[in-house]
Amino acid sequence: MSEAAVRIALADDQALVRAGLRALLERRGIEIALEAESGDAVLDALATTRVDVVISDVRMPGLDGIALVGALRERGDATPVLLLTTFDDPDLLLRARDAGAQGFLLKDAAPDDLHEAIARLARGEVLLAPVSSGPVRARYRYHADNAPRSLFSEREVAVLRLMAGGYSNKEIARAMFLAEGTIKNYVSAILDKLDTRDRTRAVLKAITLRVI
Repeated sequence: MSEAAVRIALADDQALVRAGLRALLERRGIEIALEAESGDAVLDALATTRVDVVISDVRMPGLDGIALVGALRERGDATPVLLLTTFDDPDLLLRARDAGAQGFLLKDAAPDDLHEAIARLARGEVLLAPVSSGPVRARYRYHADNAPRSLFSEREVAVLRLMAGGYSNKEIARAMFLAEGTIKNYVSAILDKLDTRDRTRAVLKAITLRVI
């Protein structure tokens, strides 16, 4: 699929935000197939309109962005959803991931980052970019019993950074010119050192402890 062929649905309760996003994306060859001010309206429209990616604000009256993702998944609609938010809250990332969203970005992301995120989701990739590290560190104080069980190697830190960008094991292996099995071993070691079984929580904990 070419990037010029990407069709999106746009949901945001602020008309000025929708207009700005529409203008920005149309200049880059992305088609806005439908737009609405609520998750409910987008959910109804998607029953009859095909799109490649849904872009939705997280906080909206009625059906918000995360609830929209859940409703789509419940009815068997696997259309990739990119959630946008102005709220720098690490819990939103976890909730978005758990609901089944493929993408998560702060609204202050650069236009190029937004365009890349849409293109990646349209290709079937995942981009759950972590929230900025400052608020995460401010929220979680350092405790000795939360420290990593052992030091990280340079390669493990590199893998962690790619995990933070939402890359899969296969994508990390390709980027680092390593076998996918090798990356799986690195991820297992990272989760063990951070004492967590969850990749997203591992990334958040690594940010908190200044590993990345």
